[in-house]
Amino acid sequence: MSVPPGIDEKRLASALEKFRRVVGSEWVFAGGEDLETYRDPYSVVWGEKEETRPSAAVAPASVEQVQGIVRIANEYGIPLYSISTGKNLGYGTNAPNHSGSVILDLKRLNRILQVDDKRHFCIVEPGVSYYDLYSHLQANGFKLLMDLPSNPMGGPVGNSIDRGVGYSANRYRDHFSSVCGMEVVLPNGELLRTGMAAVPGADSWADFKYGYGPYVDGLFSQGNLGIVTKMGLWLMPQPEHFLSTQVSVPRYLDIVPLVETVNYLEDSFLVGYVRYNSPMEIPRVQKSKPDPDLVAIMLQPGGGQPEEYERYAKQRNMPYWTATLNYYGPKATVAANWAYTKERLGNIPGVKFSELESCAFPLKQEELAKVKYPATVGVPNLASFALGTRSRINTEPSDGHIWFSPVIPRTGEAVIQSHKVFGEAFKELGIPARMGPYSGPRTWMYRSFVMMLDFYTSRTDKKANRQVYEAFKYLVEVGAKHGWAEYRTAPLFQDQVAATYSFNNHALRRFNETLKDAVDPKGILSPGRGGIWPRHLREGWT
Repeated sequence: MSVPPGIDEKRLASALEKFRRVVGSEWVFAGGEDLETYRDPYSVVWGEKEETRPSAAVAPASVEQVQGIVRIANEYGIPLYSISTGKNLGYGTNAPNHSGSVILDLKRLNRILQVDDKRHFCIVEPGVSYYDLYSHLQANGFKLLMDLPSNPMGGPVGNSIDRGVGYSANRYRDHFSSVCGMEVVLPNGELLRTGMAAVPGADSWADFKYGYGPYVDGLFSQGNLGIVTKMGLWLMPQPEHFLSTQVSVPRYLDIVPLVETVNYLEDSFLVGYVRYNSPMEIPRVQKSKPDPDLVAIMLQPGGGQPEEYERYAKQRNMPYWTATLNYYGPKATVAANWAYTKERLGNIPGVKFSELESCAFPLKQEELAKVKYPATVGVPNLASFALGTRSRINTEPSDGHIWFSPVIPRTGEAVIQSHKVFGEAFKELGIPARMGPYSGPRTWMYRSFVMMLDFYTSRTDKKANRQVYEAFKYLVEVGAKHGWAEYRTAPLFQDQVAATYSFNNHALRRFNETLKDAVDPKGILSPGRGGIWPRHLREGWT
């Protein structure tokens, strides 16, 4: 058992016994295979001294039980680490930041409390998964489309709190921006509601997020000031029609006018999710092996030059970039927006247009089977998540992956600069480039780009893991020097990433620490989450 620093085994055992009185003995896990499930299976330090592991786990079934556990934790000084469904794969899963923490597993709080398809929202508990919510919407005939992350085994509460993202239209893709009203257990066990949820008897919990006074909901995202036990979430009305199209351009530098015009279209609410790709970016999952000529370019130090990829594409009559554009709405409106898109992009020399998928809602099974990425039409599956787990140029199987996710400006020029900067970084590291002039930006946050790449992890190859660990840390530093910082990362790197937000001698971090010390003076809630540590762990045990 990994006992929290400063807590002896006897004290921990006494706290666990009191937890059992609250939730029942069968819902406290203090060893064996049950506790093994609370390790990060994708950890890049699996089995190493740096791996953070819990001392125990407890799974309450009600808000009152959560409150009881928090009060006991305060009494004994036991750190808790709360999780919703624990499926945050690639970003830490369900492992704590601070070894010895007791996992507060909220999977049994799994009620869908309200769904309204006239005002387009739901109110759910943290144990509800995206699969659960989708099944509920389908079974009850609700005409709603929920935005989905790559891994729908997770749930709306946990994913939104970690500021996860998805694949549908505009603001719905930024999940935290769709949050409207929370119920939160504070570090002293008190219950708080935010926005209109704080007004007794109000029926506008999920209608107006701000309420009156300071908007505090953001304090509970990517942080450790409370435990969210209920959450309102705006959902997208089910559209009449879905159209997926593709725009192809022939040259590397065409990414600049392409992005500029598509930005205008999306900010005007004419187009939904955009996926930028290049045929030179070898798909993660494909049946045939890639062209060895292309692999040879990719495996050069730094990943090859744009001119080489452009020549390769021209010889094979391939575009350099493609942009998949998705449209939602009445069929006539969708057609008009697509026509306008072609008009606006038609001045790029050599541009080509094609339609990929067109279907009406509600989707019939045969129509859904034709949709390449079901998440774009609100149907959960693992097709998008699978893209991050394997690579045809990586012949060794991996046990998992971690995501490097720096945010850059939403311009073609920034994309080109990121290719140069990270290409040079990989050359300095002496390893094959994981990002190059073929890497398209990710568009989940519709007002910014993420230049995302995955590193593979192993439970047996410690040398390879160490190389990944050092490369990841170096890339965080390189990105920060250019003003590009991660929006999200695994616990192992959260201190480093938080430190890159360093304006005015880390004023943001110091402010968060001031809040932490005031609201959670014993530092029991998720110490270290988001790089925010309580005083006794910043200054040493007393």
